[in-house]
Amino acid sequence: MRQIDLPLQIDRLRDLGADFTALQVTVEALNPQPGSDLLKEVGQQILSIHELVGRALIRLSVLDGSQYTAVPGSLFSLAAFSSVIASASTAASQLASAVSENPLEGAVFVGGPPPDVESIRQTRHAEAAPVLKAALASAARHLSLSANFCFNAASGITSDLTEYPEHRPDIPQLTPAQYAALELIAQGGALRYVGRKGAARVQGGDGKAIRPAPFAVLEEHRLVRVARTAGYVGQDVTVSAAGRLALAFQEPLVSKPTAPGAAPKPSNTARRLR
Repeated sequence: MRQIDLPLQIDRLRDLGADFTALQVTVEALNPQPGSDLLKEVGQQILSIHELVGRALIRLSVLDGSQYTAVPGSLFSLAAFSSVIASASTAASQLASAVSENPLEGAVFVGGPPPDVESIRQTRHAEAAPVLKAALASAARHLSLSANFCFNAASGITSDLTEYPEHRPDIPQLTPAQYAALELIAQGGALRYVGRKGAARVQGGDGKAIRPAPFAVLEEHRLVRVARTAGYVGQDVTVSAAGRLALAFQEPLVSKPTAPGAAPKPSNTARRLR
């Protein structure tokens, strides 16, 4: 049985769900009018769906045969997530049918064109437009289902680890400063700004500064996630699945204060904060 980082897998499932949702929005915005533009746009989305299906297969393969399969209830989460493959593939199939139904332009056989070529072209386009619209709508629905399967699987794994603490991964025990910083980020998010000389500062969603030392520990133990953006714009900081487990199942230490930024000791406590 392979040991994997389950909180990391939860984060990646949520990322995959977000990408399916973004692709759904893109497909919904496509103009169903027949022509070369539709062919180009639909072709790009088919390729994007196949890329997401590939990622879903990787996530399923990682979870299959891992320690998660020993957790009661894991079968339901895995079965639900496996539906992503079929649902997303159906979305790609619907877009493929749109490519097939999209009228193409070309010359007729030798013998001359019909008396009214433009009239025939308009008729073909008018007949194809509702078929294309239905195909795009069906593809968008299946992309929405794919996203929901990803989010449900992520929630299922989280619930399983919540209900069965003996299967929960080790969670770093946080100092009061580290816990407060993590809680602040969970409540309103945060932004990290990197200066021209490499110095970084982190600001909570409420405008309060987050001290560098506690934040460095949170980042080191992957309790937070920092969006990697170029330039000097603020990088979004969110709490990871591991960070949410830390907030939910432990209290900050209130004994002797540790040195700022000191690495926390692992623990697997099931104590709830509230």
